[in-house]
Amino acid sequence: MSKHRMSKRNRVVAWAAAGVVLAAGGAVTANAVTGTASTAKLPAPSLYAGRAFDTCTAPSLATMKAWKASKFYGAAAVYIGGKNRGCAQPQLTASWVRSVSASGWKLVPLYVAAQPPCQTSRNTDRIVASTAAAQGTRDGNDAVAKASALKMTAGSALYLDMEPYDTANASCNTAVLTYVRAWTRAVHAKKYWSGYYGFTSSSAAAVATAKSRTDLPDALWYALWDKKKTTTTDWRWSTSLYTGHRRAHQYIANSKEIHGGVTLTVDRNAWDAPVAVIAK
Repeated sequence: MSKHRMSKRNRVVAWAAAGVVLAAGGAVTANAVTGTASTAKLPAPSLYAGRAFDTCTAPSLATMKAWKASKFYGAAAVYIGGKNRGCAQPQLTASWVRSVSASGWKLVPLYVAAQPPCQTSRNTDRIVASTAAAQGTRDGNDAVAKASALKMTAGSALYLDMEPYDTANASCNTAVLTYVRAWTRAVHAKKYWSGYYGFTSSSAAAVATAKSRTDLPDALWYALWDKKKTTTTDWRWSTSLYTGHRRAHQYIANSKEIHGGVTLTVDRNAWDAPVAVIAK
């Protein structure tokens, strides 16, 4: 498996412990997104519908140019920060962001922050039940600062990465949801949209099935490696959830691909959700 989000070893261990199942588009009108009371005062999001890829280290400008020319993908996820981010980012600067955005790419900022207390991995930054809300606020504010430094402005969606964990562990699940809600409040306070990446078998399910919908993320990016390019037909939860261009689906992992004569190993996504707003 490629080195994504957490370190390669940590992610594989977490997947196994949680029982993970390995199973080109364009713009969408911004006013089509479904909002809530907590998002009513946020700037209109920038929306994208089509294929997106994610890979741990942001590719070079030359690679992004070559892949753009192929017209297979229209968006790319970039790992903007978090103590558990699994790779360095020598390319990821404000200049890089502006350059790839000017060439037509849409960008998805992803933040790999504190992970569940019951998760089986070697991550050093863990959610602590007694301080989960404070940690979520801290990391939400840091994600906004990291995004802002990259010229991703208010109105951008910031995606919180939560890797697999045992959702049957009630205290662990409560700590995660407390943290996620605090994250959402923090990014909303700075006028950013709250996004969330998780696994259909665990971390995404925790958010999608939470009884209280207060302060949960605005967009859900779910990992289900069923090779189906869809955000609807394999949706596991209530059809009323995350409608109005607020879903994304990671449907292939660790795919070695060649576009424009350049090879990368990526995860492939079907996207119909908010992305980053880039300062001019």
